[in-house]
Amino acid sequence: MDPKNGSSVTGFILLGFSDRPQLERVLFVVLLIFYLLTLLGNTSIIALSRLDPHLQTPMYFFLSNLSFLDLCYTTSTVPQLLVHLRGTDKSISFSGCVAQLFVSLGLGCTECILLGVMALDCYAAVCRPLHYTVIMHPRLCALMASASWFTGFANSSLETVLIFLIPLCGRNKIEHFFCEVPPLLKLACVDTTVYESEILFFSMIFLFIPVALITFSYGRIVRAVLRIKSAAGQRKVFGTCGSHLTVVSLFYGTAIYAYLQPSNNHSQDQGKFISLFYTIVTPMVNPVIYTLRNKDVMGAMEKVFHRGSI
Repeated sequence: MDPKNGSSVTGFILLGFSDRPQLERVLFVVLLIFYLLTLLGNTSIIALSRLDPHLQTPMYFFLSNLSFLDLCYTTSTVPQLLVHLRGTDKSISFSGCVAQLFVSLGLGCTECILLGVMALDCYAAVCRPLHYTVIMHPRLCALMASASWFTGFANSSLETVLIFLIPLCGRNKIEHFFCEVPPLLKLACVDTTVYESEILFFSMIFLFIPVALITFSYGRIVRAVLRIKSAAGQRKVFGTCGSHLTVVSLFYGTAIYAYLQPSNNHSQDQGKFISLFYTIVTPMVNPVIYTLRNKDVMGAMEKVFHRGSI
């Protein structure tokens, strides 16, 4: 992709929070702590899923994929943000911006699909328990996970090309802390209606097709729960799928707000803080949501710590 494509831009300035120096100092400390917690939590989920035989199930296979995805997503933006918060140089090269957009979009699209796949796993576990191991065969799980990653990055390739085909006429100051679609569109010196329509079309596909899978799965799960007469049985189902539903609500809520709302409906500061939420807060809390009240994970942690103390 030619960095000059009629726009004479060879690099960008990520303005981020540079107009608020005091906020930058606070954000640096807070985000550094959050980033370290994100690394610790998601790495722990991946390690426990590998080390404990009881966690080598389809649910934890997909959860490991989600944790790895969250690690990559956070790492694609936060380290650079931390450097910019502590220094005066806020620049990013053209190729660096392209790579950052491609990676962050790819990971976001992959998470959309992966959450839909995880909903199907919950459906199979609750509604087809006797056939669960046959339905969710390891090869099928690997295939669905691979398809999620491939499709997510295929869509990212299309959207990234569309974004950087837009003439910028020398504009290079991005009112954001990383290269993301909405602030990049604001740099355009031409009417972006067609580009926005195309991007909105792809975004709706990657938001609403997984949402349809999730709706179908949870519709069946609710019907199955209503047929369970024991409170203990109902609690077990909610323990199995409640964590996933919470993660879905956090992810889709912020994604819909950020990408499917007209850009003139919220301020630039709102957009930055919403982006902070889904780039650092959501990946940090996902491991907590999945381990809270999860006896399998807590038991695996106790075993690992017990081995380490011997």
